[in-house]
Formats: sequence, C-alpha cells, structure tokens
Amino acid sequence: MRTLIRILLIVSALLTFGLYLGLNGEKEKDILIHNDQPLSKEDLSLPDTDENQQSGVEAPKDGLAALMGQHSQTVQTALGAPDRRDLSFYDYEWWIYQDPENYIQVGIEADKVVTIYANGKDSNVQPFHIGQPIEEIYTSVLIEMYVNLEYDKGSYQFELSETDMNTRPLVKIGDYFAQLYIDKFTGSLSSVRYLDEKTLITHRPYELTYRGPLLEPKPLDETKSDLVEAGMEQQILDITNIIRSRHNAGPVTWDEKTAEVAVAHSKDMHDSGDFSHTSKTSGDLSDRLDAADVFYQLAGENIAANYIDAPEVVEGWLNSQGHRETLLNPDYTHLGVGVYERHYTQNFIQNWEK
Repeated sequence: MRTLIRILLIVSALLTFGLYLGLNGEKEKDILIHNDQPLSKEDLSLPDTDENQQSGVEAPKDGLAALMGQHSQTVQTALGAPDRRDLSFYDYEWWIYQDPENYIQVGIEADKVVTIYANGKDSNVQPFHIGQPIEEIYTSVLIEMYVNLEYDKGSYQFELSETDMNTRPLVKIGDYFAQLYIDKFTGSLSSVRYLDEKTLITHRPYELTYRGPLLEPKPLDETKSDLVEAGMEQQILDITNIIRSRHNAGPVTWDEKTAEVAVAHSKDMHDSGDFSHTSKTSGDLSDRLDAADVFYQLAGENIAANYIDAPEVVEGWLNSQGHRETLLNPDYTHLGVGVYERHYTQNFIQNWEK
C-alpha cells in the first residue's frame, strides 16, 4: 500500500524563472530555469583584455589543480587506474574515481587533462576545500561578472548573472579556470570543476559573446551518444550518493526497472517538447511506475533539460528547494536515472523489500 507519492519537478529552459503548481492541490513546486545558450555576435567589439583581465590566484603546486594539463600517465601515477571510463558529449573522456570520500571525474582529451570535477569531502581542490564557507571564498579571491579570454583566433567574454556569481562563480587559477559550485542553502562549497580555456569555451556555461570561431565538440554517432547518456546516468547516481552522504541521508541503490521508467520519461519529454512530470501519453510518476510493475511505498521525481552534463544538473537540483528535498530525502532506498538528448529524469523510490 503506497503511503505517499511526491512528485517534485525541476525544469530547465531559457531565460525565465517561475513556479509550477503541483497536481491535486499540492503546494507549488520550484521550476529551475537554466540558460545554456550563448549570445553570439561575430562582429562583437570586446574590451581590451589588458584593461579587463580576469583576476586570478596562483596555481597550486599539488592537489587536483596541479594535474591540469598533465599527461594521462601522470594521472594514473597520482590517482591510480580509474574505476570507470565514460565518454562525454565533448572531446574528452571522463575517468571516474568512485571513492565516496574523494570522488573525482578527470576529463582526458588527447592524453591530456582538460577538466576535473571533484566533490568528495577529502578531495584536494586547492586553493579551496569542499565545505568551505562562501564568506572565506569571497575574501580570498575576486569574483568578477565579466571574464575575458583570448584563445586561438578568437576573443571571448563570459557574463555571469547575479545567480551565477552566488552559486557557480568562475575564478582564474594560474593558466586554468575553476567553477565553484556553491550550496546556497548551507552557504558552503559543494564541488569544484577545473577547466582549460578550450573546454570552458566549448561548454559555454554562462552567457557568451565572442569574436572569431565558436568552438564546437565533434559530433557523435548514435551508438556513442547512447554510451554518453548511460555514463551520465551512473554519474548522477554517484554524485547523488556523495551529496546524500554529506547530508546524512544514506545512499540509494540503482534500480533497473525504475531507470527504464526514467529513460522513457526523458525520451517522452524530448519527443513531445513538453517539460512536465505529467506525460500526456503515460501519466504521472505513479502511473508510470505502476505500468512498469515497480513496487514502492514512496516515490519522487526530479527532471531537467539543457544542462551540459551530470555534475551540472545534480548541482542544479541541489540548489532548488523542492528538488533538494527529494534529492536528500532519507526515506528513499533506490534510484533510477534516465538521460536522453540532454533531458534528465531522476526517479527515487522507497522499497525496503528489495
């Protein structure tokens, strides 16, 4: 007998913020709107970089930041063989290190480290540390709204919104950059992503104006795209459990049948263009779980679209009240994740009989 069905929604689209009124008179649910598209102007006249240079800090001599730009063999010497290797939609391969106290994703392109994401409590993310109060960060580095850089034959300027400045500021670290994911509810550092210039421009995580070429990743065939999405599903599980552990919620276990329900909903949202937790063809979460013969006492759902990858979308869910409650609900025991064409569904269930 089901005691409660909670459907929690997160939708990301472009440029607008709003609220969603839940089904059956439930309280309003947050909708997280996320801008993942650049503002491109080929004839843009950017300010001189000498006058608007991004203030940065000296690159640390050890820790994960010191691996940026290093050969993949150096990574293996420092961290050992990865637990898993996942393709990405960009030109690098993720090397996944699943230690729950030191969770790391290292992006390797042409045998060189181009990006690193880390959120384990023991991850060495110098010159910062996971859990660091935001006040300490703001007093140790200068956070700027405009970030200018020259790469190859182009000039690029990122503009951070007020929300970006408070939840994912960008800091120059030596020759590289660090995105700092801030948990706005605790006012502390949740995770860090290091990137080189090419990867930052290719990701385009903030509003972008540029002069010159706009860097694009190489297109992938359907088989490789499927592998990328399968990898992101596992990364979302990994990162979710790290964050749940940090908040004493306990880990959730992968459930394949629930994952199939999640994949089908992500595909439905993409194909229909309808960003909703209620499908016109397959109903709400309870309808979809029932149709798949999933047994559960409690269920909850987070959805999103247009985020660049798994770390970005989980950090987005963490910073949205209703979806954070689902993400950190200690009653959930199992999770299924579905990723399809940048549409994400995260279905939690409670089932103590598994």
